[in-house]
Amino acid sequence: MTFAPPRFLSSALLLSVAAAGTLRADAGPSGDPVHGRFLFQQNCSLCHASALGPRNQPVSGQGPSLVNVVGRRAASAANFNYSAPLTASGLVWDRDTLVRFLAAPTALVPGTVMPMAIADVGDRVDIVAYLATLDDPEVSSGTQASVDASQSEDTGDWHHDAPGNLHRVVVAALPAPFSTSSAGNGPKVVARPEGAQLSVPKGFKVELFARGLSGPRLTRVAPNGDIFVAETNSGKVVVLRAAAGATKPETTSLFASGLQGPFGIAFYPQDGSPQWVYVATLNSVVRFPYQSGDLKARGMPETVVPELAPRASGGHTTRDVAFSPDGKRMYVSVGSSSNVAEGMSTKAPEERAAWEASQAFGSSWDGETHRANILVTDPTGHAPLRVYATGIRNPVGLAIHPRTGALWTSTNERDGLGDDLVPDYVTSVREGGFYGWPWYYMGNHEDPRHARERPELAGKVLIPDVPFQAHSATLQIAFYTAISGSSVFPAAYRGDLFVACHGSWNRNSRTGYKVARVRFRDGVPTGAYEDFLTGFVVDQASVWGRPVGVAVAQDGALLVTEDGNGTIWRVSTVPGE
Repeated sequence: MTFAPPRFLSSALLLSVAAAGTLRADAGPSGDPVHGRFLFQQNCSLCHASALGPRNQPVSGQGPSLVNVVGRRAASAANFNYSAPLTASGLVWDRDTLVRFLAAPTALVPGTVMPMAIADVGDRVDIVAYLATLDDPEVSSGTQASVDASQSEDTGDWHHDAPGNLHRVVVAALPAPFSTSSAGNGPKVVARPEGAQLSVPKGFKVELFARGLSGPRLTRVAPNGDIFVAETNSGKVVVLRAAAGATKPETTSLFASGLQGPFGIAFYPQDGSPQWVYVATLNSVVRFPYQSGDLKARGMPETVVPELAPRASGGHTTRDVAFSPDGKRMYVSVGSSSNVAEGMSTKAPEERAAWEASQAFGSSWDGETHRANILVTDPTGHAPLRVYATGIRNPVGLAIHPRTGALWTSTNERDGLGDDLVPDYVTSVREGGFYGWPWYYMGNHEDPRHARERPELAGKVLIPDVPFQAHSATLQIAFYTAISGSSVFPAAYRGDLFVACHGSWNRNSRTGYKVARVRFRDGVPTGAYEDFLTGFVVDQASVWGRPVGVAVAQDGALLVTEDGNGTIWRVSTVPGE
């Protein structure tokens, strides 16, 4: 079985097919539903539910529910924000249409956000055969009841966000799994409402810096001040040039295109005169020759790491790249292929010991090999690619602490255990450390879906430095390092960490959709975080922005990308305040 590598896997992974309607179609190819279920667990279960939730309600995730998908009208399920092309397609998902869609999604529905194709026709038929078994007459109407989430006592929801508000997640006080229902509450992204304003602390102002970008994701600033932005879904890296203190870019240039899901960007060497721009893609790291001021790549990409994981398609697709302060190590983050390793096989104790001896302590296997971890090699890729730390479900962003030189990461933890589990986090990363996934979380908290599978791991799981409200979706992180410039922040911000929170989908009441500040004292985090930039949430159903990237501009301003409406925002100081 061979899966064609995707250009990019969006957060509504593999089967954006799921729509709703009421027609039931039995015609079409047959297939093996048992094999299809295996393929589904390995590739689709991260984002798409195949069973009903509490009270027999359909559960949407980052992709819509697939219960009753066969025979339904495209893009008509309640409580899910479908792409415009899929909504306008007029398709009905009978078996033949599903098979054709999985063969070439963008050919059947140009502009769909699910561009992954499945090359093997037998695999396509088997997946559709499994989808045809997901039928429950109680919800055959395709409707989904809305969840009545009380906000008066929910201190983690968006109503409690405002610049300066402090948050602290106490690991010892975490609720039991399934204390609340596991919600499918993805946001509807709308245009910025008239009069909608973002909020920042007193002494700062926030302005729209750039618009019209194609899903801007991670951003990093070159030593000369040029702003590099990954347009992941388009396979591009663009460069915005703005003079120090400018509130708008002078130019926006295409640096590189045709990349497979570019996300991480780094400049090397780190001496202020880099010769290379590194880009982490879905399953590789490439680099472009570079001289300061280049707005277009001056040569073809050179492959540094040809393969990050034996099976990189499916699941989490963001890959970041960072270098150690001495320039001798290159770190690459790779997220899991599933929510909680649902399809991973069982190994006997002696098999696990042999596997970990060849990989690293806590390493997962099967389709999760070299996934849910941070890898390390040298900047040329000549050193063997090995595991640096394990059990990190989706380490989206990487950063190096400017004082200690320690590697830090932001992590999206697992879903399905309730509104307040499992906390996302930012943390320093210990070499050889194991952070729990998929068997444990936040120390000795055992995931009930893997109960009693790995008792020998108890007491060996590292607790991250700064837990965040569960489902915040912490993405890029950036230490504040500016010491001069027209927009330099007060000295109290120096060395603190800014965190972009993309926002929840697996929570009854929305959380995230903001930029947070993690305070440090003498190079050590206090364990709490505070709101810095808020205001993207419209109401319980809608948002107008989803922060992804954070970077410090050459004049000291903070730049924030958001991929909901394709904009970049600039936070600067107000003179005299």
